[in-house]
Amino acid sequence: MKTLYLARHAKSDWGNEVLKDIDRPLNNRGYSDAYIQSVKFSTDQKHPDLIISSPAVRAFTTAGIFARTLKYREDKIILSPELYEASTGAVIHTIAATNNAVSTLMVFGHNPSFTEVFDEISDSYIDNIPTCGIIGVSFKIKSWAEIITTKGHCFLSFFPKDFKQ
Repeated sequence: MKTLYLARHAKSDWGNEVLKDIDRPLNNRGYSDAYIQSVKFSTDQKHPDLIISSPAVRAFTTAGIFARTLKYREDKIILSPELYEASTGAVIHTIAATNNAVSTLMVFGHNPSFTEVFDEISDSYIDNIPTCGIIGVSFKIKSWAEIITTKGHCFLSFFPKDFKQ
């Protein structure tokens, strides 16, 4: 059994037009959503054995917030350049290449590829994973490579709007 969490980065700051896209930080709402989501996630969900993140500042910052809340060492987050501006196939390949000793994997990245990956590998469909949204998919597999041919079961859709009043 394998558990995958796809986590889209929190809301980013578009205020500095000279920054490269990869260098865009989170905005205030992004920080707030990431902290709230990470606390809710840590109390209700299985903690990941491994966290992989896009190297984009907004994704890595979101991953770092979750790591601190989950008591996961930030220096153990794996940065995967393949997740930035990634195709659906590149994201799936990154997941499929995960060491099989990992049973629970959390991956931080971007749309549209994360929504497309979810729609391809799960038994459910979603139009859009919102910023700081998390989707959980469980697989009855022994090897991460099997996600290429095996659909998983969506057991979680965890969005910031669900916790705002």
